[in-house]
Amino acid sequence: MTESRPEKYVGQALKRKEDPRFITGTGHYTDDFVLPGMLHAAMVRSPYAHARITNIDTSSVDGMPGVVAVLTGEDVRAAGLGSIPVGWLLPDLKVPAHPAIAQGEVNHVGDIVAAVIAETRAQAEDAAALLAVDYEPLPSVALGSAALEQGAPQVHEDVPGNVAFRWEIGDEAALQEAFNRAHKTVKVKLRNHRLIPNAIEPRASLAQFTPASGEYTLYTTSQNPHIHRLILAAFVMGIPEHKLRVISPDVGGGFGSKIFQYQEEVIVLLAAQKLGKPVKWAARRSESFVSDMQGRDHESEAELAVDEQGRMLGLRVNTVANLGAYLTLFAPAVPTYLYGTLINGVYKFPAIHVKVTGVLTNTVPVDAYRGAGRPEATYLIERVVDVMAHELGLDPAEFRRRNFIGPDEFPYQTPVALVYDSGNYEPALDKALEMMNYAGLREEQARRRGTNKILGIGVISYLEACGLAPSALVGQLGAQAGQWESSLVRVHPTGKVELYTGSHSHGQGHETAFPQIAADELQIPIEDIELIHGDTGRMPYGWGTYGSRSAAVGGSALKMALGKITAKARKIAAHLLEVSEEDIEHEGGVFRVKGAPSQQKTFFDVALMAHLAHNLPEGMEPGLEATAFYDPKNFVYPFGTHIAVVEIDTDTGQVTLKHYGCVDDCGPLINPLIAEGQVHGGIAQGAGQALWEEAAYDEDGNLLAGTFMEYAVPRADDLPSFQIDHTVTPSPHNPLGVKGIGEAGTIASTAAVANAVMDALWHEYGIQHLDMPYTSEKVWRAIREARGGLGQAADD
Repeated sequence: MTESRPEKYVGQALKRKEDPRFITGTGHYTDDFVLPGMLHAAMVRSPYAHARITNIDTSSVDGMPGVVAVLTGEDVRAAGLGSIPVGWLLPDLKVPAHPAIAQGEVNHVGDIVAAVIAETRAQAEDAAALLAVDYEPLPSVALGSAALEQGAPQVHEDVPGNVAFRWEIGDEAALQEAFNRAHKTVKVKLRNHRLIPNAIEPRASLAQFTPASGEYTLYTTSQNPHIHRLILAAFVMGIPEHKLRVISPDVGGGFGSKIFQYQEEVIVLLAAQKLGKPVKWAARRSESFVSDMQGRDHESEAELAVDEQGRMLGLRVNTVANLGAYLTLFAPAVPTYLYGTLINGVYKFPAIHVKVTGVLTNTVPVDAYRGAGRPEATYLIERVVDVMAHELGLDPAEFRRRNFIGPDEFPYQTPVALVYDSGNYEPALDKALEMMNYAGLREEQARRRGTNKILGIGVISYLEACGLAPSALVGQLGAQAGQWESSLVRVHPTGKVELYTGSHSHGQGHETAFPQIAADELQIPIEDIELIHGDTGRMPYGWGTYGSRSAAVGGSALKMALGKITAKARKIAAHLLEVSEEDIEHEGGVFRVKGAPSQQKTFFDVALMAHLAHNLPEGMEPGLEATAFYDPKNFVYPFGTHIAVVEIDTDTGQVTLKHYGCVDDCGPLINPLIAEGQVHGGIAQGAGQALWEEAAYDEDGNLLAGTFMEYAVPRADDLPSFQIDHTVTPSPHNPLGVKGIGEAGTIASTAAVANAVMDALWHEYGIQHLDMPYTSEKVWRAIREARGGLGQAADD
């Protein structure tokens, strides 16, 4: 054992333990696995958004080099495979069938029509490109609001009017009463456009089947291996769950897109079983654009009412949520319970009412994408709050401060079901304003008016809900899953420790942060601790990583299991030292007798004796191992203030993000370096949506942004250095007090950058609102129209 250790690991900005293998190219991703006799699959995808499949001529690839088999929808039907299910059910939800391979009809560009299996990837792809498929094109629809129009094309005949659900929350009568007595109201129509996740590692799956035992092994890019195992085994394949082992090794990013069960995973499992050989599929980037679940895509109308003092009275929201062609795992929850319940934000709203219509279209399915509902809610609230501030002639920061929930009002019951655990919003706002020299920025903005380089300042104060909980509540709301997490701690005879967690890391730094928690609890060097995750065959059941739940839920389960270890170790030490437990103090990896420090046993001594069992307290079981399951009492609610500063060239419409600063509060920081890295990445993604990224479709459902030539993700030189700080308001609901940070940057930055752009255009031209992304052409046209006197508002 290493002799020395710092006094405390939690709170230290330790470099990530996992990074050396990532930056040296020695990580082990799904596509790195090569099994004996392995075959390769290539998918044949529909070029139409909506069409009948009239014929598939598999003989067209017979005799091609290396081709072993072609699977079609008929093979899926013959195998008795189930439809890919939905994981969150709402009342009267209409769920169309979602087969692994299309059966008779395709419903979006990229829908799988067939799978070609061959000896090499190149052979499979060559044959897939030549497979003869005949289609009868059908009318299609791509925009959510267009799908609701009278006479719109029907995506699925069993979903009348293309409406998957209608959902609402809040007191409509109370809201109307608030509007009746309002001093001023504003209404904003806005679009939260569609995004494509684009994780650095494209999805991949490799399946192996063992006929002798009937067991399957699936290597796949998953954020939650146990959920994959449950759904694929029990609901799709129809096999005992213990007959499927799911392994998710290093995963190169997910952002939500690797939570879900995909068609390709089912296909390689079926192919491996039919052919008796391992079968691998790995996406090309062009495939990812038309097959990975996409995000956002809301069309909304928001109305805000205030009294004479500028106090918020009520908020009315009506949203059309485009769900794409099929309902996937969390799809019904994202625009409802993860959006509508967060519409309250950080403000004291006496009344809120939210209506959401979930609509099917002939586009790639939409599900959770980094933030999942919370960015959509924050963007809507913070845009309408800014519009009202301008209408009232109030500084946007002051208007927010005036309406904050006070620190003495927690726990705080909102009008939309949620009860906030803790919060203190003003210090985060004040720190951000000071850090960014807000007063100085406003002065500079005033000096630049009338020039061709105008300044915009976007202030937003956000709140998010992390770590869905408790399981009993989310079950009542429609979740078909638990929301607890598990951890197993195994201490070896030498005192070395393995941590097993149901949480999964795909860039969050678990292999460093979780051992930091353990090292402090066990009082041993962090080098003696290893984290193991991502394999259903090695760890207790767990629900994976999404919704910033890893630290708050997975970390809490770990903390509880570690507590069991230290409690047992203390009993053993007291027994060996022949004193009572109360006389033992534990520090620096040593159990000492109080007042007699020379009488001691090291953690190694205790671990060894626990396994030798030569001298244990009477009735104690040998070994030093503990498992814990943690089901939170409530969500946790991180919050903060973000400030973006943009410069707009009024001659060209070019928007440049000049400065960005934020103050987040996620409770105590386990590792500040990791937390800041998460915030950096999140800001980049959110700013990308505001300024560049858009998954644009034409009216016929053709994706117009199908490569990085058209889909503009931000580059390093598009972004300034970020100023980052924190306040600390612990959550009372978990043993670590932590709240989650992984999605904060994305949730806040889209709205902050949008408000900055609109702040500049409002002050200079009186333009109330433009929809994102703020491309040069869009901004230039708005300025041109405003200069030409064509109206105070310019909605593009």
